[in-house]
Amino acid sequence: MRAFFDEFRSLFRWGTVNAFEADAGWLTIKGDSRMIFHRRALFAGLAAALALPLMLSAGPQAQAQEPKTKSLLFDVQQRGVLKVGMTGDYYPMTFREPGSDQFKGHQVDAAEELAKDLGVKLEIVATDWKTIITGLQAGKYDIAMSGTSMSLARAKVVALTDPWGLNGFVPIVLRKNAAQYTSWDDLNKAERTAGVTLGTTMEDYIRAELPNAQMKRVEAPGTGWQEVLAGRVDYTVTTLIEASGLQERYKDLEMVFPNQARSSLPMAFLAPIEDTVWLNYLNKWIFLKKTAGYFDGLNKKWAVVLKQ
Repeated sequence: MRAFFDEFRSLFRWGTVNAFEADAGWLTIKGDSRMIFHRRALFAGLAAALALPLMLSAGPQAQAQEPKTKSLLFDVQQRGVLKVGMTGDYYPMTFREPGSDQFKGHQVDAAEELAKDLGVKLEIVATDWKTIITGLQAGKYDIAMSGTSMSLARAKVVALTDPWGLNGFVPIVLRKNAAQYTSWDDLNKAERTAGVTLGTTMEDYIRAELPNAQMKRVEAPGTGWQEVLAGRVDYTVTTLIEASGLQERYKDLEMVFPNQARSSLPMAFLAPIEDTVWLNYLNKWIFLKKTAGYFDGLNKKWAVVLKQ
């Protein structure tokens, strides 16, 4: 731009306007007969030069706005894929049939709905309870949706979304032994053994609330209820959600005293702790879906029982 003005001034230093032909609209610069300009071209160029600073200053507004804050909300849409971490061992939240790698369940449907609303494809990333948080922190997936509940321990290291439902703890025993248990006190005895999956909130609960019982911890993909089914432990503690599905699926298992469900457990998704933009979107998505009755329909489809 500066070069244009320097050139324009130099022309008038070389000479003065010599003639103006109204019909043709030509300007001739005296002192150099070769310097002949058409009036319209000359003033069009001058107008363009004067407008250039305005165009540059208005550039960000005139062009498409790019996000100033880095967030998974923008990254997911740009890449066209939502990566969701799931354990695949928590029926009916997320599970795989024996011999199959395909994920099914309540949380799979929710993940598909979230991906659809974002306008992207869904990619499920297999994880387990022991590494579900470290996988999120390492960026292996954008969100963990596996029937996770809120806890203060988790809130220290990951972001927890607003809850989509309220869960609670109940015991599961063999149906043939169900009459032996009438209250939680019957579980908190030294001769009782509880089975639990390592790294779950159920492990923390049994340690804190049933300290007199023996505890057998199993590594994922093993589960506490599988230990009960095999007769290797007396009971396990799981959620209303899982227990209601398990006793329907396995007739040898029974949920005892569900009316005494303990610990209100808000059910939430896990996200990176530092990404407030992504968390804000997820919270608004959950609120709108709950308001529209989406989660009520999803709970009914998968026979999910929640604490009232």
